[in-house]
Amino acid sequence: MGKLSDKIAIVTGAGQGIGRAIAEKMAAEGATVVVTDINEATAKETAGTIGGGAVGIRTDVTSRESVNAMVDQVLAQFGRIDVLVNNAGWDKASPFVDSDPADWDRVIQINLYGVLNTSKAVLPVMAEQGFGSVVNLASDAGRVGSSGEAVYSAAKGGVIAFTKATAREMARHKVNANCVCPGPTDTALFASMGGDNPRLREALTKAIPFRRLADPSDLANAVAFFASDEAAYITGQTVSVSGGLTMS
Repeated sequence: MGKLSDKIAIVTGAGQGIGRAIAEKMAAEGATVVVTDINEATAKETAGTIGGGAVGIRTDVTSRESVNAMVDQVLAQFGRIDVLVNNAGWDKASPFVDSDPADWDRVIQINLYGVLNTSKAVLPVMAEQGFGSVVNLASDAGRVGSSGEAVYSAAKGGVIAFTKATAREMARHKVNANCVCPGPTDTALFASMGGDNPRLREALTKAIPFRRLADPSDLANAVAFFASDEAAYITGQTVSVSGGLTMS
């Protein structure tokens, strides 16, 4: 019996990277995972790979209509939602003074509005149930800032604050909400933002006390704990999974 046995868990942006690792870990711990991603093919492929009754649903977290349709489908099929993991994210690195305002909109829509949209659809369901767990993926960029990621840092800082506020509001319904902040993680997104540059990679690795980038499974382990009943008395907390790069 895994620590997420019989739980119905939605994971956004779970077609690849950290989200896929979270979906895999949750399935391994006994959850039935709803794998959502803007890429329907990767969502369905991930769901098919992890098994355990997992389903893949194309969802655009920037669209309330798309999110609402996904949540309606989950409720029709499973009758409840035990866990929501807001993982979907995107960034494009550049100094703020050189940035394109069109990219600001996309960064904020995906990273911040995505969390608002899914929370707006799922929190009332959890309140009515009288149970539930939300895990929001922010970033250490939202805690300490990150050069070349100013708008992303702002959006992720918003996610951290939103997590704390919803944790306060939802506590009377026995619903908890916590925030996991990845540090530099070995993913395709990281590579696309310069992480495939050996010099940058080496400099980052030297700055991390554990002397390695995070593996997506490192994040998945923390998320699975917060999603489980073992974390039932923990809410409104922000934890960095960064190998000691940031400490507070």
